Amino acid sequence: MTAVLDRPQAPPRLQRVRTRWAWGLGALAVLGWSLAGAGAFAGDVVNPAGAGQFGRFASAALSPALDGEFLRVLTDSVLVTVAYATLGAALAVLLGAVGAVAVARTTWGRRRLGWTLSRGALAVPRGLHEAVWGLLLVNLLGLDPWVGVLAIGVPYGAVTAKVFADLLDEVPRGGYEALLAGGVGRVPAALYGLLPPASGGLLSYSFYRLECAVRSAVVLGLIGAGGLGYQLLLSFSSLRWEQVWSCVYALALLCLLADVGGRAVRRRVAAPRSSGDRLRRDPALTTAVLGTLAAVAWSWWYLAISPATLVADRTGEQLRYVLTAAWPPDVDAPLLSAVAVAAVDTVQMSVIAIAVATAGAVLLAGVAARPARASAGRRLAGTVVRLALLLLRAVPPPVWALVLLFVLLPGILPGALALGVYTLGVLGRLAAEATEELDPRPRAALTALGAGPVGGWLYAVLPAATGPVLAFALYRWEVAIRDTVLVGLLGAGGLGALLASRVAAFDWGAVTTVLVALVLLTAAVDLVSARARAALRS
Repeated sequence: MTAVLDRPQAPPRLQRVRTRWAWGLGALAVLGWSLAGAGAFAGDVVNPAGAGQFGRFASAALSPALDGEFLRVLTDSVLVTVAYATLGAALAVLLGAVGAVAVARTTWGRRRLGWTLSRGALAVPRGLHEAVWGLLLVNLLGLDPWVGVLAIGVPYGAVTAKVFADLLDEVPRGGYEALLAGGVGRVPAALYGLLPPASGGLLSYSFYRLECAVRSAVVLGLIGAGGLGYQLLLSFSSLRWEQVWSCVYALALLCLLADVGGRAVRRRVAAPRSSGDRLRRDPALTTAVLGTLAAVAWSWWYLAISPATLVADRTGEQLRYVLTAAWPPDVDAPLLSAVAVAAVDTVQMSVIAIAVATAGAVLLAGVAARPARASAGRRLAGTVVRLALLLLRAVPPPVWALVLLFVLLPGILPGALALGVYTLGVLGRLAAEATEELDPRPRAALTALGAGPVGGWLYAVLPAATGPVLAFALYRWEVAIRDTVLVGLLGAGGLGALLASRVAAFDWGAVTTVLVALVLLTAAVDLVSARARAALRS
């Protein structure tokens, strides 16, 4: 009789180390493949002829256009952007509130199939960038204000529904179950038993969506929806660098106000010890909510929104035509080959972008963080870095791509680096906040033993911050894969460029094929990112 001995298993800690090393080496291999595909090793990516134009652009930063006529135009553009952002965010919150009850796990109970299908229905609107929605809606509604509002509200509404549903599932269920026991249906029970205790988190996230809507409204301006983004593109196209910088500074100020206001509201929401009653008694929160409602009413008036546009005969006819022409999708071999090539370019752009952003965030997080005790010079350096990060994320990626084309030859590399610069502005802020939340005692102990600032950061801060920063980077990779479509729409390659060309040719069958590829690619990246984050947590 032969005894079969089980192969000894590696200790759990060793298995975790091996798993993380495998993910790390795989990430480096994918980065090298992406850089090679973008032509970074080819040696002919720099455009020396553009150095002079870049110098003129950079020098204009010290002398922005401040004449009265342009400032009036700029003010009107800012107001249009604010109106689009306000109405788009309001629509997103409305759709999210309705959709959250429909997709919450609590609402479906044990019916997992219905819950899975309802969640899956959100994948399509979430998987398409708001710029893609804008491009499609222009063909249905023309240059109507509804384009900007719906392009923000629909995808943001799907995202908000998912987040709101998660918040509803996490609140105490006592009131909800009591209503069910009293014979109330699941939907009314969720409205009255789950929404009140979740009101703090819902309000906080709603104001965060308003911050994001400001940046999305600028992006939609770049594809013709008007506002600050459109004015920025006009000034850039006419090489009026002083006007470009005026638009950039206005963008940064608008984003700063949105960030500061949103963070103030979220801090007030987090401060109360109880939900419901305390929130209603908070005068600052009451003022913020009433002010937002007033801004929604003003935006509706300012943009002259007309619901009749959505039910007009022309809109219905155009919608029926597009839907009929878009189905079935085009599956010709040449198109599928082009989609495959564009999908590879899209992945490579996103990988390079997130690698650049992660490296920059790691280098700047320590300086951008707000330590409890710091010298005046340290605080000044932190303020400068935080303002620089704000500027990076305030300017849309297509504008950074246009700037980089001064010194780089056309291709996917300028688009990838532009997306990386923009993502650095977002990831740098997240990394700085993660650094602020670390336990300060290890660094203080090293300092007491004589370690310098750099040594304390390398041995006490960096190891502890690596996990949170990498997790944030993987989250941002999911966003970056969508944002590649934005730079692609303006010619940087990838699926965005292919989509723009098919829409321009009114080839709706091919448009459907590209959109399906976008959604599938986004879902695949989300899955890989989730697995990588799980490996980090293990």
